[in-house]
This record gives sequence, C-alpha cells and structure tokens, in this order.
Amino acid sequence: MKHKAVALISGGLDSILAAKLMLDMGIEVYGINFVMPFDRPGSDTASRQDWATRSASNLGIPLQSVPLELDYMEMVRRPLHGYGKAINPCVDCHIFFLKKAGEHMRSIGADFLVTGEVIGQRPMSQRRDSMMLIERESGYAGLVLRPLSARYFEPTIPEQNGWVDRDRLPGIKGRSRQSQFQLAAACGITEYPNPAGGCLLTELSFVPKVKDVFDHSSELEMRDFHLLKSGRHFRIGQHTKLILGRNEADNHNLEAAFQPNDTAICWMDGNTPLGLITGVQDQACLELAMRILLRYTKAGRDSACRIMVRHNNTQQTRTVTHDISENEVASYRID
Repeated sequence: MKHKAVALISGGLDSILAAKLMLDMGIEVYGINFVMPFDRPGSDTASRQDWATRSASNLGIPLQSVPLELDYMEMVRRPLHGYGKAINPCVDCHIFFLKKAGEHMRSIGADFLVTGEVIGQRPMSQRRDSMMLIERESGYAGLVLRPLSARYFEPTIPEQNGWVDRDRLPGIKGRSRQSQFQLAAACGITEYPNPAGGCLLTELSFVPKVKDVFDHSSELEMRDFHLLKSGRHFRIGQHTKLILGRNEADNHNLEAAFQPNDTAICWMDGNTPLGLITGVQDQACLELAMRILLRYTKAGRDSACRIMVRHNNTQQTRTVTHDISENEVASYRID
C-alpha cells in the first residue's frame, strides 16, 4: 500500500528537499501552499507563491494553494503565544498552518504531514520546545514529520510504522544552509530561490502599519492588509486613510486597487504620486489629503495647485494651496 503525505510547500529549498526525500521513499506527496499577505520580496523576481508552484511542478506533485483570509488575520491580531520582536506571531502562525494542512490531509485521505522545518533555523518557532508545542497544539502530534531534522526528534508515527525509513533522513540543524545545498546537489535539485525574503511581520518598520489597521477596524478586511505593501500611509481620519505612491510601481498597484467608493487624487501640473483615499469620505479629509499630496511634489510653496479628483465614476478639478508643513505631514504619517 502506498502511503500519502501532505507537504507544506513554501517555495524555499527546505520544503523542496523535504518533499523530495518523501518521494524518493515511495511516498505519494500532495503539496499545500499558504498564500501570505505579508511576504517580503526576496532577491529573486518570482514571488514565493510562484516558486511554490514551480517547485511542485518540478517535483511532479499536485499543489493546493490556500489564500490566508480573515481567520488568519484575527490570529495575528490576538495570538495566544504572543509576538516576537516585531508583530510576528510565529508560534501561532505555525499552529495555524498545521491545522489547515491537517484538514487537507484528512480531506484527501493522506496519512501524515511533512514540513521543511530545520531545528535552530528560526529563533522563535524552530526551537525544539516550540516545535513540539506547535505540533501538540495543532492536534496532529506524532503525524508531523520534519525530514531534514528528524534525527533530533522522537520517531514519528510514519517512522514507527515503517512508512518512512528514518535511517535515510538527514540530521540538519542551525542557520547555515550548506547542508541543504549539498543535499540538493545530491538529489539533483538545481532550481530553487536564494535564501532571502521572508515575512514583513518580522520587520519593526512594518509594525505601525499593521497596528494602525487593527486599531481603526472593528471588522477586519483583507484589502486593508494587502494595501500595506504599497506606498506611504497616512491616518487622516478615524476611519480614513491616505496612501501615496512612492514610485511608478506603487502608483500602478494603487491604481489597480482603486474601487468606486475610494477617491484617487493627483497633481495636474507635474510629476506626482497617486493618492488613494480609503474609508470614510468627507470634504475635510479630502482637503487634508490633497495638501499632504502636494508635499511630495515639486509644486511651489504657497502656490495654488490643481488637483484631479476621481470618485464614484466622477472626475473634477480642485484647487488647493500648497501650505502644509513637514511637521504637520509627519503627524499623520503611519510609517
């Protein structure tokens, strides 16, 4: 009887190797990838999701992509096991992933879970005690195999039952990736991303943006979190935010995110960031947003400036004086 495993495929080398080791032992592997709203771009042009898809294809395994939604964000908002140095709930995050992967495992009749975790690689979630706690609280104790570091744990059910040959599993630990590179070469794996990127929740500079959404939202919306990765953010009202593009890519992203109830603003007489006003729309917030926008243009100080305003399929021209001070702008800025 051929046994089945669900492997968590992040797109990184560790998860590729974990899945490959299982395939080489005759395990039927099904991948699952969680699409994160807070992935930080790495040195490769492809996203982590792109790498996960490419890696699954190279391995010849099916891949289930699971976008993380509001239940995930509520976990980030109130993690049972707290945050790391920033606003990263790494322990709760891994519990969440294993629970979701376990549900998928049950739904397809698979036998156990596989992750690419390496003991000692991450300070919060990949200590031995944290890894065992995560496994217990996921509800799948004994069914979580970490092939790369298996020798540092008690044998799992797949090993005890002989589905997986423990003697063929490596003993990798620590932050160095040299052992993984050597194993990849031995397995004939040549295509994988550089070790880079990661989760923006570990970045101290990203904390104010996330906390601002939590502090000003009675009900969370995923769109608010996706927008955090683009532009400069300003809290201009209790339920109103201004986002200004930093560059052409940001302007493009904000334009693509524009919805009918939003307001888009730009300076008409020179190069300008695109401004996107979300949330409650009123004249006071619009006036403030236009004045802040001008601070990031080459408009003359105290000059009357024409602003193009788009809202609900209408377009109008407003004139605003460029008179806002740097200190006043800073008082509204979130990041």
